[in-house]
This record gives sequence, structure tokens and C-alpha cells, in this order.
Amino acid sequence: MRFFSVRYFLVLPALLAGAAAQAQKFTAPELARWKQQAQQVSITRDTWGVPHIYGKTDADAVFGLLYTQCEDDFERVEANYLDAIGRQAEVDGEAALYHDLRARLFMDSTQALAIYRKSPPEMKKLLDAFAAGTNYYLATHPTVRPKLLRRFQPWMPLMFSEGSIGGNISVVSMERLKAFYSQKKSSPWIDTDFEKKDREPTGSNGFAIAPAKTANGHALLLINPHTSFYFRSEVQMVSQQGLNAYGAVTWGQFFVYQGFNEHCGWMHTSSQADSMDEYLEAIEKKNGAFFYKYGGKLRPVQVEKVSLPYRDGDRMLRKEFTIYRTHHGPIVGQKTDQQWVAVRMMNEPLAALQQSYLRTKATGYTSFQEVMKLNGNASNNTVFADSKGSIAYWHGNFMPRRDAKFDWSQPVDGSNPATEWKGFHGVNELVQVHNPASGFIQNCNSTPYTVSGPGSSPVAAKYPKYMAPDAENYRGLNAVRVLSRKAVFSLDTLIAAADDPHLTAFDDMLPPLLTAYQPTSAEKAAAPALDEAVQVLRAWNHNYSKTSVAQTVAIYWAERLLAKARARVPAAQPQLDYISFTKFALADTSPAEKVAALTEALDDLTRDFGTWKMPWGDVNRFQRLTGKVQETYDDQQTSLPVAFTSSAWGSLAAFGARTYPGTKKRYGNVGNSFVAVVEFGPRITARSVVTGGQSSRPGTPHFTDQADLYANGRFKEVRFYPEDVKAHTEKTYHPGE
Repeated sequence: MRFFSVRYFLVLPALLAGAAAQAQKFTAPELARWKQQAQQVSITRDTWGVPHIYGKTDADAVFGLLYTQCEDDFERVEANYLDAIGRQAEVDGEAALYHDLRARLFMDSTQALAIYRKSPPEMKKLLDAFAAGTNYYLATHPTVRPKLLRRFQPWMPLMFSEGSIGGNISVVSMERLKAFYSQKKSSPWIDTDFEKKDREPTGSNGFAIAPAKTANGHALLLINPHTSFYFRSEVQMVSQQGLNAYGAVTWGQFFVYQGFNEHCGWMHTSSQADSMDEYLEAIEKKNGAFFYKYGGKLRPVQVEKVSLPYRDGDRMLRKEFTIYRTHHGPIVGQKTDQQWVAVRMMNEPLAALQQSYLRTKATGYTSFQEVMKLNGNASNNTVFADSKGSIAYWHGNFMPRRDAKFDWSQPVDGSNPATEWKGFHGVNELVQVHNPASGFIQNCNSTPYTVSGPGSSPVAAKYPKYMAPDAENYRGLNAVRVLSRKAVFSLDTLIAAADDPHLTAFDDMLPPLLTAYQPTSAEKAAAPALDEAVQVLRAWNHNYSKTSVAQTVAIYWAERLLAKARARVPAAQPQLDYISFTKFALADTSPAEKVAALTEALDDLTRDFGTWKMPWGDVNRFQRLTGKVQETYDDQQTSLPVAFTSSAWGSLAAFGARTYPGTKKRYGNVGNSFVAVVEFGPRITARSVVTGGQSSRPGTPHFTDQADLYANGRFKEVRFYPEDVKAHTEKTYHPGE
């Protein structure tokens, strides 16, 4: 029923190289204009290498930001845009074609260019400055060799608008998409990306503490994104037009994504708020054309041919696809030949980009909420605090209004007009809390109905189910426990709360194992290591520590038990949240299997290290060798012990680690990245730490200068005010110097 064709265009390597060199050239007027703007930008690197960018206008600050991002890690800037604009296959080859096709289904460069041309003048200035700062870096660094993007265009950020790269489209099943557009049947059709189930959890933690619960009577904010390491850089942007934002910036974006200004701070956590829907379209074919049923009539399926390039060695080839749409959105899969799946989601990149930028200039709760009325954030929750003492939380932002009689967690009948969106919920209708009686707010990618603890959180019955289907997780349980038990917080105790070592999952997981272990005297004698390990687990307080052997044993055991249970989840079962799956695993495995998994864990440890009595810090390591997007790891090279662990176990400070080819030790690659605590007094006081350091280049001073702080849960002082920056300056320069 679907067709694609492949056409091959052979291009000699020398011609490819020549075209690349030509594309990297810039005109004399461009260079003169960029050089002039560069003189309006001053960059001061503090003693940690953090860039403080000062410009006459906001556009000048954006110019300087992109220039410094390219200085620190051009590879990641380019990689994020290859992803966002759907051109990965031109670098990575045919395997990335369906990734690019997914991007093209929802937005392409023609659409983005049209939106750019219609953008308000002030936004267009920022978009122009984005391109100018990046291109000026390339023009002044001729030895830098981009993989593909030798000229950045001002429309590009419109395809990467929220700060969360991938945004909503990342949840569209790649396997189902590939099965549909390559003419293969997908089974099961509901959730076919099996590997997602075993990935390290990502997301973020955000805490806000009201003045009534702080030592100095000022609101506090924790900013703690959990991303792949080095995914965001630390920066300050200042202009004479009122911009003064500090925080984490996603490579290639021109706004502070998670951070603060002198008035307020914002922390985004990944949300499960239902901001997109799947529609089952009833398909009929007549006279070679496709139609879909709607309201008792047939409508023609929109058909478009796209030709996507991909690299094959030294050749650039193209593959042509026929893609389909209904008025609900692009077709991304099928249930049967007669039932195709269309996806409807937010596709308002200008509103998303405006909201992402304008919130960095908010002056407090009221103005921040006013910016949220753009409804341009479809993938995030927001934890907020300000200098006037307000703390607040919003669960999601872009929220379609729907008929509550339908189950919106499942695909709905696309032929029924009653399933159409009925406008959008206003900001005041979202699940939210403002200045809760408990005096704290937490979100750890968990349900909003425990966000401020018992009695102070929103009540689920007051909201449609689709607004907050998010489940509780072990981090969320831990956060409520930590924030509820302390009466007064300071920056120091907020850091301690963010690094609280308790691993909540083992409160559920270990008791069934310890109950299951009922050996006879003969069995004890036959397996002394097993008996000793059980006693070690009985004595453990479920806290992480570099020296904890119990932690090592518990994690190795739990991983094996969950893997055993994973294979028993029914194929058609929608993906379980982590707590539900853990309970399923405990119920589905027998006492003997629980004990056998422990024996296997001890055997694995003994095989790899010569003994099962391995302190966690000897196994769990931080290492940075190359600075590349795909880092390599080596047991023979220097590394640091890390106590904290996967957020799956309830670790608030997240460190997702695994073994790699040739390693026995585990090395972290995802989790705590940029972390900051902020006090909103008459003067901002803040501390921060990033994974490794500001620079991606080995051998430079800021490649791993924060690694020891990071691995040990310590923070550096944030230099927010000009006099503090001046007192801790490493160098000051203009772009291009």
C-alpha cells in the first residue's frame, strides 16, 4: 500500500570536499558586519571558565553566547542541530534515515524559513544573532571542520525551540514509523521500541523552598537536570536591555533553559502531561488514492513525496519516501492496513521560542505566569521561586481541552468529530500550586499530586485525567521524605537534601529477598558467601556510599531480578512505571528465584573483580578522556569514585553508569549535569557544579577541573555580579580575538 524509491547520485570525494569548502566561505560584507557586532560584545571567563557575556543589546548577548558555545564544544552545537533539523543521515548514514524522516513529518526548513520571515522584529534580531555568532566562530576558526553544517541559518532554532532537544517528537516510536514507511508490519503496535524499557531514567529534579522554611527568610531553588553528560553548558547572559540570566543552556540554543535572573528562577522537569494524541484513521483506497473516514464522509489523505539524503562512504545518496497526513497530523504507523495512526501535537515553534526566551526576563511570579500564556511548552513542568517570596509549580503548559468521556491515554477514533481538541486550557486551569502551606515544592518527573506533600498538593479529582497521568517514582517519594522532615533550609542544607543518600527502591525490594532466604544449616555451610551477603544486606541502611559493599550487592542483585521479570511482562502490556514494574517483578518471581538472582550477582562480581566484596565507589566511576559526544572508557586510565547511583533506585543525585566494551567497572554517562542552588535575597547568592568542566577539549584547564567537586557532591560559588566576576577573572575578550 505504501511505496518508496531509491535513487543513487554518485559524487566524487574531491567534489564533496570542494563543495564543503565553498559552503564555508563568507562574504566580505558579512564578515565586516559580524566583526562590528563582535566589538559590542565582551566575554569574561571566570576562574572556572564560565563565560559571562555582556552586550549592548539582547541580540549582542545572543551573538556572544553562540560564539562561546562553539568555543567550548562546537561538536555538540552541530550535533544538536543535525538532530533537530533532521540531517543526521548525511553524517551517520542510512541507519539514521528514519530519524530524519520523523523530523520531516513535523517540520521542515521551508516551514521554518516562512515562520522566521513572519517573526516579530525583536525575535528576528535574536535569530539573526544566533546565526551570526555561530558563523563568525567558523569564520575566525578555519581549522574547525564541521561534519556537515558549514553555515548556520537564522531559521534553525525554530526547529529546536523548547530547549529539550527532540521535544515531543522523540516519543513517536521509531520502530513503528520505520515499519510503516518501509512496508513492514509492526507487532505489537502500541509500544514497539522495546529498548526504551531498559534505558537509564532521565529527567530532572526541581525543589523550591518558601521563605517561612529558610534560615534567611528568602526563597530557595534547586536546579538539577538529569541529562546525558555535558548536554548543557553554564553561562551568564547580560545586556543593557534588561537581560541578566544565569544557568544551563542547551548547546546551540540562545536562551537560559534552566536558571535564574535577579528576580526569579525556573527549573524544568520532563513531563508526562498529555499534550499530544494519537488518532486511529479508518483508511479506504479508491482508484489508487487513499481516503479516511471523518464524520460519516471520506476525506482524501494528504500525500507528499520527500527525498532524504544519506551518506554511504564517500557517496551521498538519496531515498524518496511518500509520506501521509490527515487533518490530525502525520501518519506515524498503523494498527492494521485499514487503520493508520496519526499524531497531533504542538507545532507552534515561534510561540515556544518566544516563551523560552521571554521567561528569562521575567520579574516575578505574575510576569512569569504571563509569559506562560503563550502555551508554548509541551514537554516540561516548571518549578519556580522569586525574590518576593513566591514559590510555584505548573504541570505542563500546552494542554489541549478534550472530551473527558474518551480514554486519551490510548489512540482515539479519528473518524469521530467528538475526539477533536476543543481549544486549550488556560494557564490558570493547569495542575499547579502556588505558595503551598507545606512550604516546599518538589518534582522529580513524578506525579504532581504529591508535589508539596500531604495536604498541600493538588487534588487529582479536580482535574481531567489526561492532565497528569504521571506516576509516582522512587525519587519523588524520597524528595517528599527529605523536604518534609526538615523545618529550616539554607543553601548548605538544600544541597544536602539534593544529595540525600537514601535509595528508596530498596525499602520495597530488599524485604522480600530477606524473607525468601530461609536456609538450612547445610545450605548455609554449602554457600557461605551467599549467607554472608544476606547478612550484609540485612545490616544496610539503604544509603549510598563509596565504601558500601551492600550497595554494590543490592544493585547487582536488583538488576538481575528485574531483567528476569522484564521477559515476563505480556507483549501487549503498556509500559509500566518504575514502581509498578518493581512490584510486578517482586510478585512474579518466586522466593527461590530471588535468592538465585543474588547468587548470580555474587558470581558476576567475583568473576569480574576477584571478590564480591566490592565497595560501590570501586565499581562506580567518573571518567572523562576524550570530550567527544560518544565518550570512551578505560579501566586502566584515571577515574574517580562516585557514591550516588541511578535515579531508578530513588537516588536524588542521579548517576547512570554501565560497563563498556573492555571494562569491568561502570562509568557514568547520564544523570546530574548542571546543578545549582539559588537564594533569592536582596542579592542573589548561588552555587553550582557541572559534570567535568566547561571545556570539551582534553588537556585544557577546564576539562575536568570540576570533576572532584561533582563526584563528591560539592559546589562552587556562582559569580553573578560584575564586581564578583571581575574579582575572579581568567580572561576578557571580544569574539574573534
